[in-house]
Parts: sequence; C-alpha cells; structure tokens
Amino acid sequence: MRFLTFLVTMAWSLPALAQDTDLELVLLADASGSIDQREIDFQRQGYAQAITDPEVLAAIADTAYGSIAVTYVEWAANQAVVADWMRIDGPDSAAAFAAELLDKPRQAYGSNAIGAALLEGLRLMDTNAFDGWRRVIDFSGDSVRNYSGPSIAEARDTVVAAGVTINALPILRPDDPGRAQGGLEAQYEARIIGGLGAFVVTAETRDSFAEAVKRKLILEISGKMPSRDVADARHDLP
Repeated sequence: MRFLTFLVTMAWSLPALAQDTDLELVLLADASGSIDQREIDFQRQGYAQAITDPEVLAAIADTAYGSIAVTYVEWAANQAVVADWMRIDGPDSAAAFAAELLDKPRQAYGSNAIGAALLEGLRLMDTNAFDGWRRVIDFSGDSVRNYSGPSIAEARDTVVAAGVTINALPILRPDDPGRAQGGLEAQYEARIIGGLGAFVVTAETRDSFAEAVKRKLILEISGKMPSRDVADARHDLP
C-alpha cells in the first residue's frame, strides 16, 4: 500500500508529457499607442477570419500530425496573452480559438518594446505543453521603433539561437515609402525577421490585412519558403 501511494505521489509530481504537434506558433500583434481600439478589433478579426479559413485548415490537416499549437499575444510596452495556447486540428478548435480572440478586452498599452515582445514569444514556447517540430514567432506591427527593454538585435539573436524562426507582417501606413525607399517592409526584413526560412508578408492596406494574414499562415503551416525573401499578400502561396 505504501509503495502504491509512493507511485501515485511520483506520478503527480512529474511534469505533464509534451503534446507533439507540427508547429508552435506565437502570433505577436501590435497593440502600441499607434493602434487604436478600432484597429485592435480589426487585427483580431483578421486573425480570427484567417485561422478558420478553409485553406488554412487544409494546410493544417496536411501536416504530419494534422495539428498546430497557437497563442495570440498583443504587445506594446507590456505583453498580454489574449488567446492562450490551443491545439488547432480542425474547424471546431479553430472556431474556439477565433472566439477567444473576439471576446477579450485590450490589455497591452504604451509605446513599443519590440525586443521584449520577441523574448516573451520565446518564453511562451519554452514553457508551454507542446513539442513542435518547428517553432515560429509571427510578428506584426506598424513601426520598428523600440523605446524600452532589450534591443531588437539582442532579442532577435537570442530567439534565433534557440532555433526559432521570426517572420514578420508589416502593416503599412498610407505615407510609407515602400520597400525600395527603405520603408517599413525593408526595415522588417533587415531588423526583425531571422532564422531558417524567415520571410516578410506585407499588408499593404488595411483592406488587405486579413488576406495577408491568411497567406502568411499558410506559408508558416506548410513550412514552405516563399519564392522571394519578401512576400506580399498577392503572391507566394505554396
């Protein structure tokens, strides 16, 4: 009886076994001072629409495990988990994740702390209950300023050294000069992305945001690199 009690006690004390999946994906969405509540809602709706899209679900079903693990985090001066880690393996779990996105108040405020946001993405992957073949941080934002916390370069190097890929989705403002003139797209390519197969997909307008998110998710889930270092919302589906 004592031996049985010992075994039960040991079982409770052991960490939970990691759940195998194809991809651990942290969605890091901008909630800094340049993003108002309407844009917070717009971004969440775009990700909710994308994660439940039949083409995205087909990409998930086509992976080796038929599932991915996803969390949605808003970043500003602080970082806040909006939708905690969830295994997405079909329409029902995708719908549940989308509902989490649309049912939470804003919790991140202040100016940009991009380096801290990237490191938080790594921490969330290191402490979750999943064991993915691949680990990706999906970073989106409308600037590359970093007002507090670790530098972007320091954080990016730490994340990439841990075997994590950082992809980026710059949200262009109407006055952005574009890639050729050193605009946000070029800055994200130079300063944010890193790791194996890293790329940028650009939301050129607010109207194209949901489509850009969808195409970026399909590329990340499939594990295929776009045909160029920098993709956009109109090209590069696998």
